[in-house]
Amino acid sequence: MNIRSLWTNRKIRPVIISVLAAMLTTLAVGVLDVAGRLDRWAEDAIYQKPRSLDGKIIVIGIDDKALEEIGPYNTWDRNIMASALEELAKDPENLPAVVAIDTQYTGRTIQEADQRLADAAGKLGNVITATFASIGPAVVEDENGKMILDKNAVYSYSRPYKELEDVTAQGHINAMTDSDGIMRHALLTVSPEGGKVYSMAYTAAKMYAENNGYDILLPGNESDSLYVSYSALPGGYYDGYSIYDLINGDIGSDAYAGRIVFIGPYAVGLQDTFFTAIDHGRQMYGVEYQANVTQMMLDGNYKREAAKGWQILALFIVCFAVFYIFQIKGNRVSSVVALAAISLSIITSYIAYNNGIVLHPLWIPAGVFILYITAIAIRYAVSVFEKQQITRTFERYVAPEIVSEILNEGPENLSLGGKLTDIAVLFVDVRGFTAMSERLSPENVVYILNRYLTMASDCVEKNGGTLDKFVGDAMMAFWGAPIASDDFLYKAVVTAKEIVEGAVSVSKELTKEIGEELNVGVGVHFGPAVVGNMGSEKHMDYTAIGDTVNTAARLEANAPGGEIYISREVADRLEGRIKYSSLGNTVRLKGKSPDFEVLRLE
Repeated sequence: MNIRSLWTNRKIRPVIISVLAAMLTTLAVGVLDVAGRLDRWAEDAIYQKPRSLDGKIIVIGIDDKALEEIGPYNTWDRNIMASALEELAKDPENLPAVVAIDTQYTGRTIQEADQRLADAAGKLGNVITATFASIGPAVVEDENGKMILDKNAVYSYSRPYKELEDVTAQGHINAMTDSDGIMRHALLTVSPEGGKVYSMAYTAAKMYAENNGYDILLPGNESDSLYVSYSALPGGYYDGYSIYDLINGDIGSDAYAGRIVFIGPYAVGLQDTFFTAIDHGRQMYGVEYQANVTQMMLDGNYKREAAKGWQILALFIVCFAVFYIFQIKGNRVSSVVALAAISLSIITSYIAYNNGIVLHPLWIPAGVFILYITAIAIRYAVSVFEKQQITRTFERYVAPEIVSEILNEGPENLSLGGKLTDIAVLFVDVRGFTAMSERLSPENVVYILNRYLTMASDCVEKNGGTLDKFVGDAMMAFWGAPIASDDFLYKAVVTAKEIVEGAVSVSKELTKEIGEELNVGVGVHFGPAVVGNMGSEKHMDYTAIGDTVNTAARLEANAPGGEIYISREVADRLEGRIKYSSLGNTVRLKGKSPDFEVLRLE
């Protein structure tokens, strides 16, 4: 089977089109990521919801109150943080489980202040201090000696001054945002020279778990980039505790005993804020971001982002299926299918997230929507094309109002390839035309034909008939197709009368103009015929064929000038509405039985 035959096969063509459409849509949505930003924002809206907190973590802020009471942050020496740690260590029976300081203390300053901070941290024994790595892409050599691109290569690394480093655990505070500036991931480790350093959030969670006799589990692959499942909105971990209140002894030990205490910037001027997946409208302070990541690790609430390849495959399959349906079904079914596919996809994404798998929630909805709009546009274009085709096909045969009626009925209601239906057929012919043609000039012959055929076709059109063809001086018309109008048989008979009357009028005019008379004979019959577009692909005519047509032609051939012959079938169906007289068996039609009755319309 060649490509052309595949394409023309009505069952195979929708499959081929669906494959191509699914491939293009998958490329646009899944590979080129045309819905990328919208997809990520939908991901945040669907997946990220605040939860009830268990109270394991509190935040003590370097907030506006502290800045007002103590002074600008850049004037603080290390005695202030030392004072805060000393206050936390005051009650040995109610110590915090972990203290994580989300601010850096690199290099040396005032010796006494440096030493005091180190001593206070050493006394608590559960302090985590911040490190920071300058990270970027670089080509490096892996353990096998191959050169690879490391997206998180460390250019430089800042750590606490030695005395503080020696008495504390360290955790990096590097934050990573997505391309749209939203923080959705956490960097688990950085790898400066000398080893791997875990994040402050992980170090805090691990230390807390060890103090309480259990271990923190990491995802099986220990990916360097973890998808963050947020537990609180901005402000969710902050109960108004200020470092100034802590230093002054205004925060009781019951507020932090046995908990993870994060101390860090909590004022806009300190420029440690980020837009996060759980809230695009308000920025979250870095110290609260650390708290959210720590909570996720304590809860083991890890989410694994599904492999892109599998999601692309699922997108292709769904796009293929829905577009196939869009092609073979109408707008109503397509709309239901599109809505169902979109809804089911979003629900599936939500269920998957609750089971630990992160899917692109808008990939399939975007693909389905694109294909739905495409199908509607194609259907509209095809409809316009079909209407143009129908108009071009029928405007030659029927009145404009019938063309409009055909278009209103819809092309799907027409069997243009041919259908068997009952019709009324009319034939009309000029009597003595051959002799007339021999004695008149060609110009006069054409003039007479045009006058007569114009009159006859106007009568057909006025009465809602379909003008089939002109064959020399003969004309064929029929009623009942492509639209079966009311009382179409009677209209055919009325048309026959009007043609005979019109011929009389035209004859009088021709007699005056060129000295020629015009006489026509008409035949009308009713019965079944095959009606439709017939011919070759390049040349088609809308016509009727069958015994009914042949009988009407033979009735006309036997009708004298100015006479209308009809069949008994016509007379019986219009009984009481027309006048006629039977010719009995005086007229024999070729190919018909001897008892076929011919009648003259009065």
